[in-house]
Order: sequence, then C-alpha cells, then structure tokens
Amino acid sequence: MYWTLELASYLEDAPWPATKDELIDYGIRSGAPMEVVENLQELEDDGEPYETIEEIWPDYPTKDDFFFNEDEY
Repeated sequence: MYWTLELASYLEDAPWPATKDELIDYGIRSGAPMEVVENLQELEDDGEPYETIEEIWPDYPTKDDFFFNEDEY
C-alpha cells in the first residue's frame, strides 16, 4: 500500500467519519483511480470508523505543514 498526495486527495471530500467499506464505496462512486480503492482494501478493518484521512495516511500534509503567512494574502 502506498499513498501519494494525488491519491489521498481523492478522499478529501469523503464523508468522514467513515468505515473501511464506506470509504471503498465512496472511492468507487467518486471515480477515484483503482490505486485508491486497492489501498483502501488493504486497510485493517477493526469495525471502527476512520475519523480523518490522517488515520489512514499519518503523513498527509495539513494546513499547518505549509509555511506561508495567511495574513499577507
């Protein structure tokens, strides 16, 4: 399983929190590449919903990761 920013971006608008099956269904319905669906199928399924994309890919960049001053724009 591998994630890239491009692949993970297909899940930005997913209905969080969501279970593994709900995310797979969302990926298929939204037309995400097969790599996204395959990555989701490889996730551990403990029955608990995932709250955010960070639970799936801990390295997913957040707004805090970008070094710019919003006040300047």
